Amino acid sequence: MREERGQIRGDVVVHEPFTLWGSIAGNVRVVQGGKFYVRGAIYGNLAVEYGGRVHIFGNISGNLLVQDGAKVIHSGVLGGDISNTGGRLYVESNATVSGKVRTKGKGTTVIEPKTTLME
Repeated sequence: MREERGQIRGDVVVHEPFTLWGSIAGNVRVVQGGKFYVRGAIYGNLAVEYGGRVHIFGNISGNLLVQDGAKVIHSGVLGGDISNTGGRLYVESNATVSGKVRTKGKGTTVIEPKTTLME
């Protein structure tokens, strides 16, 4: 498993198990085979594609896109919107979403009670 505790500048593609303790200044794509644990901060957008898995404990300043066949658990802070276009999304009660949560197509979204939605 890859762990990053420093700062990364630029866009990142995750295709393996990866834990972020530091920060990424750019957009992140999680593709098939990628298992991404966000414990730090992303200053950009996060897109999770088919076969990607993500658990957000930290902060994301941009938007979250959950595509068909992706799985995401959100327990942190998201500064933008969430669009679920066919994946599975679970938003825990301790999470914060500053934007809107939209589910389209075959997407499944579960939002626990007492979740902070600031839309």
